[in-house]
Amino acid sequence: MWLFFDHRSVVWITSRCRFDLSNSSPRAFLSYFQRNYTILDPIAILYNKRAGKGKGREIAYQIAALLSERAVRYELLGESWPLQYSGYSSVWLVGGDGTLNYFINHAQAPFPPLALFKGGTGNDFATLLYGDISVEEMVTKILIVAPRAVDMGICNGKRFINMAGIGFDGEALKSMQTIRWLGGFLGYYYAVIKTIFLFREPEYEIRFDDHPVIRKNFLLVQVANSSTTGGGFKVSPRARIDDGKLDLMLCDPLGTFKRFMKLPLIRKGRHMDEPYVHHEAVRRVVVKTSKPVPAQLDGEMIVADHFEFGVVAGYLQFLY
Repeated sequence: MWLFFDHRSVVWITSRCRFDLSNSSPRAFLSYFQRNYTILDPIAILYNKRAGKGKGREIAYQIAALLSERAVRYELLGESWPLQYSGYSSVWLVGGDGTLNYFINHAQAPFPPLALFKGGTGNDFATLLYGDISVEEMVTKILIVAPRAVDMGICNGKRFINMAGIGFDGEALKSMQTIRWLGGFLGYYYAVIKTIFLFREPEYEIRFDDHPVIRKNFLLVQVANSSTTGGGFKVSPRARIDDGKLDLMLCDPLGTFKRFMKLPLIRKGRHMDEPYVHHEAVRRVVVKTSKPVPAQLDGEMIVADHFEFGVVAGYLQFLY
């Protein structure tokens, strides 16, 4: 299969069919695709039945119905997921950021191209990829787009794709049950406000790339592959998922009142030029603390006193 481009047209060609995309809608192309091209391997639809208070299962069955209408082969998997996916054309995950994190840490690589549907409490990565389009619009789009390379972060041997936060973030995550009950944004906001009152900045030893070691207390220590966390908090607005780097964001200690005053800036991503915020695009980061502290990777808790971060450029392929 080939795509040919010039300034006037885009032509999609296989060994037996040709279609001009420049003057056609996605729905017309999909209809033509169904008549002339068959996906030999099925799509794996994986859903987390506990995600989003059962929302994930509902969306998964909606996707299955839409694929059936289009005569596209699929397998619906909710109770148990296979370890390897070599027999599938792609994997469509239905859940939140935690569902995606579970998949990339438990499935055997290499992975086929991935897609992520919003079906969890925290849907920041899916929102980044697809915006606010409907499930039907997503299915139509995913079936016709080519895979695009996406970077993956590593922390202490664990994979993450969105964001890692040490100290403050880990303490906020202890209110996870509240986050799930209230929903992504409201739950995270509540957890952050609670942590604002109680958190005391520990001292960190931080090394990144060839930079001299930093020994200092920080309110926030975050390492991001993507820009957004917590149901819409634009903590690292300059992070890019395909630049081969991670974004290290450090925030100096702030008093309780100032923490409250600056929270809206962080939520909107307008904090990066504040004098108490320090930002670096890095490939490797090592963070040490004098005692174990909680941290979160894509909303999953870990506790350690030594954190080693790296990035694997273009390791994952996403359909978006």
